[in-house]
Amino acid sequence: MMLAELQRDFQSWLTSASTDAAARLGAEAGLAVYQNNYRAQLVGCLEQTYPQLRRRIGEDEFLRVSIAHIDSHPPHAWTLDRYGDDFGTTLAALFPHNPDLHELAWVEHALAAAFVAADADPLPLDAWAAIDWDKATLRLTPSFAIRAAVTNAEEVWSALWQEHAVPDSAMLADAGGLIAWRRGHVSRLRQVDALERDALLALQAHGSFAALCQMLVERLGADDGVAKAGALLADWLSNDIIIDAV
Repeated sequence: MMLAELQRDFQSWLTSASTDAAARLGAEAGLAVYQNNYRAQLVGCLEQTYPQLRRRIGEDEFLRVSIAHIDSHPPHAWTLDRYGDDFGTTLAALFPHNPDLHELAWVEHALAAAFVAADADPLPLDAWAAIDWDKATLRLTPSFAIRAAVTNAEEVWSALWQEHAVPDSAMLADAGGLIAWRRGHVSRLRQVDALERDALLALQAHGSFAALCQMLVERLGADDGVAKAGALLADWLSNDIIIDAV
C-alpha cells in the first residue's frame, strides 16, 4: 500500500469508522484506540469553545450533540481552535425550535473568535476632526460580529458566565441584535435594538456614513435621524467598534 493510500484509509477510519478502510489497514482493535483519542480530543475542543452552552443543556445532551457534530464535520482547518466554527449548524439541526440555544452558541463562538481576531489600532480621536463625513467610509474593527436576536440569550449567557441565577429562556418583546467585538484584550458582548442592528449591518455592508444618516432620517425624521446618527457614532467610536475612516 502506498503511503498516500495508507493516510487516506487512516483518515477515513478516524472520521467515519469505515470498516473497508479498517480491513485494509488491519488490526481494527488497535485502530479503535486512535479513533477514541480522536473523538475525545474533538469533544474536548467543543467543550472549551462552548462551556456555557454545555452547562445550559447538560453534560449528556452536549456530548450527544458533540458526537453528532464529529460524525458529520471532520476538522477543516490547520488548528483545532477553528473546529467549533460549524457547531451552530449541528445545533440548529438537532434543536430546530430552540433559537435561544442557537443564539447562546453564537455568543460563545463570536466572543472566542473576537479574542483571536486581527489586531487593529483605532484612529486617534483628534484625527476624526479632519474627516469629510459626506464622503467618509467607516471601517469596523476586524473582530466585529453581528447577528439578529429574538431571545434573551445575552442575559442567559451573562448569568451563566458570572455564575448567577440563570433566567428561563424567553422571546424578546422586540427583536434586536447581538454584537461581539474585542476592545483591547477583552472580548465584548452587547444586545442592541433593531435600529442599531440595522445601522451596523448597513455600515458592515457599505461603510458609508452619509448613507447611514439617510437611512436614519428616513426612519426617524430629519432632526431625530441626524441626532441618532451622531449618538451612535460617538458610542461606536468610544468603544472601538469603528476604528477608521477613508
